[in-house]
Amino acid sequence: MNGTAIENFVCVIFNVSFMNCTWHVGRTASGDTQYYLYWKPPRKEDFTGCQNYIKDNYGRHTGCRFQNVTIDHKRAEFLVNGSRSGQNIQSFEKKIFLYKIEILTPPLNITVNCTEASHSCEIRWQPPHTSHVKKHACFKYEIVIENKVDLKKNISKTERDITGNSYIFGSFNTEKRYSVKLRATDNGCLVSQSWGEWSTPVEFGKEQFASISSYVLLLILVLAASPVLFLFTVSIYLRKTSATIPQPRDPFHELYSTGFQAEHNNQIIKHETEELITIIEVT
Repeated sequence: MNGTAIENFVCVIFNVSFMNCTWHVGRTASGDTQYYLYWKPPRKEDFTGCQNYIKDNYGRHTGCRFQNVTIDHKRAEFLVNGSRSGQNIQSFEKKIFLYKIEILTPPLNITVNCTEASHSCEIRWQPPHTSHVKKHACFKYEIVIENKVDLKKNISKTERDITGNSYIFGSFNTEKRYSVKLRATDNGCLVSQSWGEWSTPVEFGKEQFASISSYVLLLILVLAASPVLFLFTVSIYLRKTSATIPQPRDPFHELYSTGFQAEHNNQIIKHETEELITIIEVT
């Protein structure tokens, strides 16, 4: 019996309402040992069995996936037991505050508004999405601002324990480009005390605007050059087309240059011959 119970039981809640629980097979458990997970969510009276097990290469249950999990301030109860060749093995029980095992989503809707005159930027965001916390004051944040031009020098600014939903970046250089990312943790409420996931970096700065302006300028030049290019193409096409069209035949010219001229010559020769013959007869 000793050593047959599961070990290293861990549960994690992510993406607001998904939960994974995993464990290791007992040290002395044989290959035919099978485990079964039952749990009782907060405010529920009865245990329910796992519906979506995770299995190892031997087909043994080593975890369970849950959906539509709601976090509460009360503990959830977990029970894992099993059997081996029809014999019961050691069971495992644990109670967990679900809010403590949640991995917070990144802060939402991050925006940056910079003012060149004051050389500062206001960074704003919304709290991470959870199923049980609605107050903005329940979170504090870590913010990292990096200089995108001087990445090799690893120039960055990090601030922790920021409360509220905005931050003023006062070292803004109008000639450089930056990126900002945030993550959240508990600020004295029923929230996980572990840092949550980082947000996707948001870039800002003059170089970004300059690159956009260059694209706009290029687009304007292309649009302006399009009519000229079209007319030039049409002109070349018309020249090639007109060069390949055969010229119409002039029947009058051909008649005059061939038939009429030949007939005229024949008449002259005939007349001269007749005169010659007449002279010979008189002699």
